[in-house]
Amino acid sequence: MTRRYFVFGAMAVLAGCGREPKPPAQPVRTAADDRPVILAFGDSLSAGHGLGPGSSYADFLQKELDRKGYRYRVVNEGISGDTTGGGLSRAEAAASLRPRVVILELGANDGLRGLPVEATRANLAETIDIFERAGAKIVLCGMTLPRNYGFDYIRSFEKLFRDLSREKKAALVPFFLEGVATRPELMQSDGLHPTAEGNAIVAQTVLKHLEPLLIR
Repeated sequence: MTRRYFVFGAMAVLAGCGREPKPPAQPVRTAADDRPVILAFGDSLSAGHGLGPGSSYADFLQKELDRKGYRYRVVNEGISGDTTGGGLSRAEAAASLRPRVVILELGANDGLRGLPVEATRANLAETIDIFERAGAKIVLCGMTLPRNYGFDYIRSFEKLFRDLSREKKAALVPFFLEGVATRPELMQSDGLHPTAEGNAIVAQTVLKHLEPLLIR
C-alpha cells in the first residue's frame, strides 16, 4: 500500500512538471455583515445544548427574521451552565457588539441551584443596565422551576422577571419554553432542553415579543 501511494504521488508531481506555473489563488473577499445585531444572550437554552449546528432557537429566529424581510443578524452568546453571575461577568464584552436588541435568557441555572432570588434579580438588573448603556433594547425571558422546588421559592423566582421587566421597561417573554416544556416529544431526554422542533417553537414565542422592537 505504501509503495502504491508513493507511485501515485510521484506521478502527480511529474505530471505537473513543464507546465506554466499558475498564478497564486486570490483570497475570496466577502462583504462584511453590517446588519444590526440581535444578541441572544443566555445559557444552554440559548446555546442549543445537545443539538447539532443550526438547531438552537437563535438559528430558527434568524430564519424567521429573514423570511419576514427583517434585516438583522442574530448573534448567539449562549453558554451552557451559565448563571446570572456568569452572564454579568461577560456582559461588558458582549455589549461591545453594540446590539440593537438583547434577548436576555438567564436565571434557570440560578433557580435549579437554589440561589437566592434577590441575587439573581440584582445580577439581571445590572446586566440590563450594561446593555442599555450600550444602546440596546431588552427582551427579558421569564423562567419557572420544577414543582419540587417549593411554592414560595417558585413564586418569588417567577415574580422577579415580571417585576424587573416593569422596573426596566423591558419587553417580557412570560415563559421562554411556553408550549414546549410540557410536551415530552419536544424536549430532549434530560427533560430540560428542547429538541430542534422545540426550539423552532421557542423562536416563534420570542419573535412575538421581539418584533414590536424591530424596524424593516
